[in-house]
Amino acid sequence: MGQDQKGLTLIETMMMLAIIGILATIAIPPAYQAYEDFVAREQVIEAIGLLDAVKSPIAEFHADMGRWPTNPEFDALATTQAGKYVASLTPLSLASGFQVTATFKNAGVSAALLKDGAGRTLVVATKDGVKWVCNDNVDPATGVPGLMAGTVLAQHRPQACK
Repeated sequence: MGQDQKGLTLIETMMMLAIIGILATIAIPPAYQAYEDFVAREQVIEAIGLLDAVKSPIAEFHADMGRWPTNPEFDALATTQAGKYVASLTPLSLASGFQVTATFKNAGVSAALLKDGAGRTLVVATKDGVKWVCNDNVDPATGVPGLMAGTVLAQHRPQACK
């Protein structure tokens, strides 16, 4: 009479570990990329908040003065121009409107928000101070012609900026 086998042999255990290793090798990179995209999207939310905060003061300035603010006037209007992930807000008067660019820091942010060692940019622009467009809409009908497009990747921008 033979004995009943209890447990796994060394070969069976090694095969199970090899299969688990192969599955982990396949599963971890996409999971890590999904996490990196999530972190980048969360950090972009800070830039959106800073940009949203300057829209009303700029629109009011334009309505009152009939022109776009100069850099010193913008500095007075935008009380908060940096954050944990955003290095600066930069205004730019365009021939057809006005844009504000949020530039991300080059350290302490998701790698997805860096390009060539510098922080990527997110842009909002307006033709009239009422309707604002985000990032890269230069269409004459719906966007702002002459807009200098931001460099934040589409998958990291909020739905309104895609």
